[in-house]
Amino acid sequence: MAQSASLQASAPAPWDEIKPTALLVLADGTVIEGQGIGTTGSAVAEVCFNTAITGYQEILTDPSYAGQIVTFTFPHIGNIGTNDEDVETIDMESTSGVRGTVIKTDITEPSNYRASRHFDAWLKSRGIIGIAGIDTRALTAHIREKGLANAVIAHSPDGKFDVEALKREAAGWNGLVGADLAKDVTADEAYAWTETPWVWDEGFGTQKEAAFHVVAIDFGIKRNILRLLAREGCKLTVLPATATGEEILALKPDGVFLSNGPGDPAATGEYAVDAIKAVIDAGIPLFGICLGHQMLALALGGKTTKMHQGHHGANHPVQDKTTGKVEITSMNHGFAVDGDSLPKGVSETHVSLFDGSNCGLAVDGKPIFSVQYHPEASPGPQDSHYLFTRFLNLIRASKGMEQVAE
Repeated sequence: MAQSASLQASAPAPWDEIKPTALLVLADGTVIEGQGIGTTGSAVAEVCFNTAITGYQEILTDPSYAGQIVTFTFPHIGNIGTNDEDVETIDMESTSGVRGTVIKTDITEPSNYRASRHFDAWLKSRGIIGIAGIDTRALTAHIREKGLANAVIAHSPDGKFDVEALKREAAGWNGLVGADLAKDVTADEAYAWTETPWVWDEGFGTQKEAAFHVVAIDFGIKRNILRLLAREGCKLTVLPATATGEEILALKPDGVFLSNGPGDPAATGEYAVDAIKAVIDAGIPLFGICLGHQMLALALGGKTTKMHQGHHGANHPVQDKTTGKVEITSMNHGFAVDGDSLPKGVSETHVSLFDGSNCGLAVDGKPIFSVQYHPEASPGPQDSHYLFTRFLNLIRASKGMEQVAE
């Protein structure tokens, strides 16, 4: 008995149960527990999944994710830290509108020479709520089966939550259909842009000279879009999403660019479509991406629809029907253009090889085209950079100038 008692006394204590400090509560009542990271509090949003394995900082500062909680399928997020160079929002101090993030593994110490801040500290500075320790593959499978989910993400260091209240909040949220979020992330006023792309060991450059004047409409524009346009020789004037056709045309642009952005294109189109129609009627070369692509389709008479799970990642194959080539693209959209709704005189130029959905259009005989994805993608892929040259060639052609190879 004495020996038994001695053995019992020396036995290790049971493993301590780790108390959850964060919850992800889906509108269907599913409650997922994990460890809180980033800022504290709660936020209601739409949960999507992103399949990229690089660029988490660019993703979380992409205004197109406003109103969303980003789940990363790649397990190691935050391991290379963060820096001030990889932010995509124009205003470094502003938030991108992303409401939260979901990751699998605990955040490690930064392991990259460019890192200047720990990922957790960076999330706090950006006002982003996070949850770690989640089986992100299971959550992704849930979204693939049941569709994009409305949810509340909550982080409380003491682990105290009113779960029933969070369930009601998630179930009662209206979601992104009908939501105009571009107005929340666009610029307050017009501005010029001269920064060019990043070069290893040198940093960003400054445009030396410009051959063409391009007006970019900011529905949630990213820095690398403007950098690539500047590299192509564009003098850039950026206007807010609410810019009218008269305001755009008064600047006498050689070309107009419609940017990416968040929310329902039909809602933003309530005020933006008329401006786009004015540019179309003026015959000015026009290039749109992402939300800009969707609203161009609306301006031309097409329709947009909400997708089941959306496209979010940096590995989406798209075929360019104009060349037959397949490119790997970066995507971030939960709405799509209905390719069958495009009117006569508008051609479908690009298509997703994942699901056949529309990924591009062009107006027959006019210098107007757009794509659903993000051709400027930073950090990559860079397969689609040729589209910026294609846009500039349309401008050159409108002026009777010689074109350059894409």
